[in-house]
Amino acid sequence: MMDTAQALAFLLFAFIAAVTPGPSNAMILSTGAAVGALRGIGCPLGASLGMGVMIVLSAFGLGEILAAAPVVVSVMKIAGSLFLLWLSWKIANAGTFEADGQTRAVGFRQAFLFQWLNPKGWLVALSAGSTYLPSRQYAQTGGALWMGTLFAAAAFPAGLLWLVLGALVAQTLRTQRSARVFNIAMASALALSVVMVWR
Repeated sequence: MMDTAQALAFLLFAFIAAVTPGPSNAMILSTGAAVGALRGIGCPLGASLGMGVMIVLSAFGLGEILAAAPVVVSVMKIAGSLFLLWLSWKIANAGTFEADGQTRAVGFRQAFLFQWLNPKGWLVALSAGSTYLPSRQYAQTGGALWMGTLFAAAAFPAGLLWLVLGALVAQTLRTQRSARVFNIAMASALALSVVMVWR
């Protein structure tokens, strides 16, 4: 179990890690622009819970196991790259938000699974485990569960900020041209994040 000071420090770490730009937040922003904050709520919820579960498993040693299995890491990199490029293509070729919003939205399940292919997510999960997990063996299980729960609790409001921002942006993107510019910008950000996978 974490004490109060440790929990607050980890919550701050989690919120900052979750709110900074990255593939997940580009996906949430695009979803908010496509369907609005209320209908898009599943996206940040799935993303935050996906990260929480990933942090728990990383703290239990999954990260070290993956790091020791080059073939598995290569497969994950390829799968992650293909998924990011597919999502980029989907966003780039979307129409206006009113006409094509539902097809652009990412729901709970997609957002949850997306984190497992998100290079920033793995970096955060491994950093969290190595920095905040108690070193005592008997405390590691409870610490891992607390870390996952606290991270999800901090990541959800961070995701909500991006979702609401996307919904607000959509209010100014009523024309085909403005929506196209936004779509290409979001798609480019996601496509460029593929570089992070192969660093």
